[in-house]
Amino acid sequence: MARSGGSAEAAGSQHRPGHVGFVELFFDVVFVFAFTRFSERLVENFTWPNTWTTLLLILAMWWLWYRTVWTTNRYDADRPAIQLMVIVTMLGTLLMSAAVPAAALTERGVVFAGVYVTLQVLRQLWLLRLGDKDGYPRLVNIRILFWAAMSAVPWIAGTFVQDGPRLALWTVALLIDYGGGILDFPTPRLGRAGLRGQPIAEEHLTERCRQLLIIALGEAVLASGIQFSPYGFQRDRTVALLVSFLITVLLWQLYHYRAGALLKAAIASASAPARIGELAAYAHLVMVIGVSLSAVGDTLIITHPSGHTKWTWVVVIFGGPALFLLGRSMLDYVVFSRVSWSRPIGVLLLAALAPAALRLPPVVVAMVAALVLAGIALSNVVAWRLAPRALAPPGIVR
Repeated sequence: MARSGGSAEAAGSQHRPGHVGFVELFFDVVFVFAFTRFSERLVENFTWPNTWTTLLLILAMWWLWYRTVWTTNRYDADRPAIQLMVIVTMLGTLLMSAAVPAAALTERGVVFAGVYVTLQVLRQLWLLRLGDKDGYPRLVNIRILFWAAMSAVPWIAGTFVQDGPRLALWTVALLIDYGGGILDFPTPRLGRAGLRGQPIAEEHLTERCRQLLIIALGEAVLASGIQFSPYGFQRDRTVALLVSFLITVLLWQLYHYRAGALLKAAIASASAPARIGELAAYAHLVMVIGVSLSAVGDTLIITHPSGHTKWTWVVVIFGGPALFLLGRSMLDYVVFSRVSWSRPIGVLLLAALAPAALRLPPVVVAMVAALVLAGIALSNVVAWRLAPRALAPPGIVR
């Protein structure tokens, strides 16, 4: 009874914004900046503890962005109270990004966990104060608050220990956060929130995802230009700049061509649009991480276009596009309920070429990555012209 009541109550008060507010754009810029900084710090210290720590912090920050996006999808983002919430979250994102992965296992980890928990809990308390006017009903916010409070325990407990125990506690905390969302926030006596079965503002959600990825691509171009400018127009570095720009353009083309352009229609036509929107958001998470890592690779090839290529550089230069292709495969499934073979083949090809890339100069390694991406982009155009796909998101009503 509680479960079905939650669903009905959630569907009963639905605000459907049709545009993305300026404050949301501002927030996305700060968020992408933080993602790029994390990628840079990972390359500086490519060890297993630092890699796992970086992944944990990225997933935590993504969950913060994700919950903020779904809040503005349900509430009117033009309301001063909601804008204030987004601005406070933006400030918290800056503070969390300052607790870089290399220092997160020391005293700066206290800052990261403290700010994260505060933002997660205060958001739901703030929404409870706003009432049921145009967003989630009160009981839905109580369910989400219950899960935020549960995850706060291991987050805060982790600040009292260091190294392995802290990572273990934060891993548990993150599992609670994501588990709550995956399970639809089941709460004692209240049941599940019933959020997935209700309609969403598909235009708003699509634009937020597209906007985040475009900002990430723009950040990659900007970082390349800033890195290149002190060297003037030295031949090898000019070539590296052109290659890095080509990779970024190819990533954009691979995203936008068909699936990226049809995402809004796929969400609108699905029988469970909230579920499809959720899958699309996770696909964009993987793609944004890939773009951020690729931006670090661009910086490496511009500063070190020739000479010996380290294995960590190969991981970054090939790994960024490979992660992007994995996320793009997820988006294929969201829109068409199938995955184009060219994307997993591209990932496998990059992995197979990685050992040989160690013998090549960094800029040539980037050229190889660009060739793989160009081949996939060309195959997409040819395949679509020969056999266009029908729009068919998972769970579509036929």
